Amino acid sequence: MSPVPEKIIPGEVVRLNDLVTRVTAPNPGVMTGPGTNSYIIGSKELALIDPGPESDVHLATLLEAVGRRLKWILCTHTHLDHSPCQKALREATGAEVLGFATVPDDGRQDAAFNPDRALREGDVLATRKFKLRAVHTPGHASNHLCYLLEGQKLLFTGDHIMQGSTVVISPPDGDMAVYLASLERLLALDLAALAPGHGHLIEKPHDEVRRLIAHRMKREQKVLGALRRLGSGTLDDLLPLVYDDVPQRIHLVARRSLHAHLIKLVDEGRARQNGDAWVMTSA
Repeated sequence: MSPVPEKIIPGEVVRLNDLVTRVTAPNPGVMTGPGTNSYIIGSKELALIDPGPESDVHLATLLEAVGRRLKWILCTHTHLDHSPCQKALREATGAEVLGFATVPDDGRQDAAFNPDRALREGDVLATRKFKLRAVHTPGHASNHLCYLLEGQKLLFTGDHIMQGSTVVISPPDGDMAVYLASLERLLALDLAALAPGHGHLIEKPHDEVRRLIAHRMKREQKVLGALRRLGSGTLDDLLPLVYDDVPQRIHLVARRSLHAHLIKLVDEGRARQNGDAWVMTSA
């Protein structure tokens, strides 16, 4: 049995192994857990994954940790808790900013994100010490990339997988069917651990991916059960039935994932939308 990890403290520089250091931003909350993790990879030449939100305090901690060695700033996606600090970090260090080329227009993104170089599925960044490979994992965000540290089989998952909770799928950019397909893809990768954007390292990565898929499918069955029970229901009608096992304080956030589940069911022909209400089909 693995020892219980120590509590994550924002601003603390934590050496995870000989190549990877974690610094957590001071933005704890319902959506971010203990805060957004920034990961520093390397020794003489460094890559930094997810610079985090705009924060002078976090920026100062990162600059002290990387010194003059930062070569690349990689963003998993452009939600406001993951990428905005890249601008100040680039200005201070001259490091190259990399990430997906497009920024979704849904009001929840870092609209100023403009990478120096766009990354696609399979692109590799290499130094003498490490190789990072981009893995496109849309679903939570259409422009989401994970990064695989190949020698260590460590996958930096951003918000594709979080430790301690499931991620929110927020339409229109978030897509439940695409998210599940992206999770399935990870089962084909040779992985030793996951380094999430929020929380501790996750051991037994394939077990965790299977658990997440099963959890989402169980939630989908609750959506179908609620539709059978009500016959017809709005998002607000369905929400307390589908998420009766989670605190009401997060129902407003869960409502987005409920919407994503319903869109998936409509696309599969198992439900239809009738105005603001949703009903099961006879199929």
